[in-house]
Amino acid sequence: MHTPFDLLAVCAIVLIQSFMIQHILEAASHRLSPPAMRWVRPSLLALNVLMAVAFGLSFTFLARRFPLPSHAAQIAGAIGQIWFFGSSAGYVAYRAVRFLAERTAPRAFSPARRRVLNVTGGALLAAPFAAVGYGALIERLDFHVRELDIPVPGLPAGLDGLRLLHLSDIHLSAFLSEQDLARVIDSANELRPHLAFVTGDLITSVGDPLDACLRQVARLRADAGVLGCMGNHEAYAGVEDYLERAGARLGIPFLRRGTQALRFGDAVLNIAGVDYQRSDRPYLPHAERLLLPGAYNLLMSHNPDVFPVAARQGYDLMLAGHTHGGQVTIEILNQSINAARFFTPYVYGLFRQGNAAAYVTRGIGTIGIPARIGAPPEIALLRLRKA
Repeated sequence: MHTPFDLLAVCAIVLIQSFMIQHILEAASHRLSPPAMRWVRPSLLALNVLMAVAFGLSFTFLARRFPLPSHAAQIAGAIGQIWFFGSSAGYVAYRAVRFLAERTAPRAFSPARRRVLNVTGGALLAAPFAAVGYGALIERLDFHVRELDIPVPGLPAGLDGLRLLHLSDIHLSAFLSEQDLARVIDSANELRPHLAFVTGDLITSVGDPLDACLRQVARLRADAGVLGCMGNHEAYAGVEDYLERAGARLGIPFLRRGTQALRFGDAVLNIAGVDYQRSDRPYLPHAERLLLPGAYNLLMSHNPDVFPVAARQGYDLMLAGHTHGGQVTIEILNQSINAARFFTPYVYGLFRQGNAAAYVTRGIGTIGIPARIGAPPEIALLRLRKA
């Protein structure tokens, strides 16, 4: 499912690309002969058509119409996104600098100033692609461990110090190998959690290696076991029922409007899980029926937007993912700027509403452009502490 933001982004890219092509043709016409220009125009058209087709494969509903293997479609979609977003961002920055330079230019022509502008313009055009390269080659696989205490008023003694491992958005696909996931699992096991949670999006699309992902998740070692819930990409791929059955065979319950109660000393931890909650429908219908009176109630929901509803219903803690922490995040004046903030205020970290808390993890994998910038992948270990 795609949002008005997606449509707005596509429209903006089309507009920027049209200006960029016009600019390229005008510049080429001053440097190339008419016979050469007869090759430039169709070449530009062919490039943009090819990139548009590739870009379209990043949209789930379009990718299903092309008989391509999932990894080929994901790679093509990533190339299209990198080209359109990178070239558009670079061109806008380039035109902005040229605009300011023209408004502040001295009347006398300066060759040195022209060279500086040309170098600056070239650097601005290349900067987005350089940033994507860093995010894809370095930060995408720079798995971080985050340990966080969650103070809980009135927490039963049996739950004080309980260590909860939280993984989400694995996206085992063309851009995350089973070997990389094995590194994540090894690091997670070193944290010695009491309980482990996987909150959806194990894969990206149809044809991704779901069984390989489950094989690695089954290697998680937690005293009280591993539990999971479904994400939107399980729904897109149509593998929810299969994942539920395969997980059960491996001893990993994927809770789909179900619960599991675990006793720790004198306390009971009641864990509920729901399928991905779509934003065009009411959140958590009748999920209050999954609450266990007298227990500490924890909800697994891939979509973090449901937190206010979960808090009103009476859940004490919610674990979610989905946002990837923005995936590409820029800090400006102590504010995180990323695309996820157009959809939800619950992008990353610990949130509170009354006595209820929610933790939204950055997750492990990527979607779309295979890069992370300012939002490295995360293995989260949460400790419940009596406030």
